[in-house]
Amino acid sequence: MSEKNALTISIGILGAVAVWLTAEVVQVPVWVVFIAWASFFILGGGPRGLLQSAASNLTGIVIASLCLLVAQQAGLGVWLTGVVVGVGSALMVAVSRVPLLAAIPAIVWGFASTVGTSAVTGRDVLYVDSVGNPVLMVVTAMLLGGLFGIASETFANLMSTRTESREATA
Repeated sequence: MSEKNALTISIGILGAVAVWLTAEVVQVPVWVVFIAWASFFILGGGPRGLLQSAASNLTGIVIASLCLLVAQQAGLGVWLTGVVVGVGSALMVAVSRVPLLAAIPAIVWGFASTVGTSAVTGRDVLYVDSVGNPVLMVVTAMLLGGLFGIASETFANLMSTRTESREATA
C-alpha cells in the first residue's frame, strides 16, 4: 500500500477515535487536538517532529497564558489588551531564535488555541477548577494531538511496510 493511502486510512480511523475520546473520555477541545496533530506532521513527524511541535505549542500556550493573565487581572480595555497581545506576538517571534522553537506557526497555534479555548469556555486562566481550566485543557489537547500524530504515522508505516515487504518476497 502506498504511504499516502496508508496515512489516509490511519488518520481516518484515528480521527474518529479522537472525536469519540474528546467527547467521552478526555473532555478537551477536539479542534486543538487536530491543530497539534497537524503541527506534528508539518514539523516532519517522528520523534523530532513530536518534540519540536510539543515544545513550540507549549511555548505558545505559556505566552498566551501570560497575556491573558495580565489582561484579565489588570482589567484592561480592548486597546491595552491589544498592546499586551502585540508584546506576546513579538515574544513568539523572539523565542524562535531557539532552534527547537524555530517554527513560529507552531508557537502561534499554541497561543491561538489557548485564547480560543479561554474565549469558548468563558473562563479566565486563573479558573481554579482543574478540569475546566482552559490552559490545562489546551495543554492536554496539544499533547494528545502529538500522540495522535505519532500513532497515525506509526500505523501508516506499518501498513505500507507490510505490503511492501510482502510484494518484495512474492
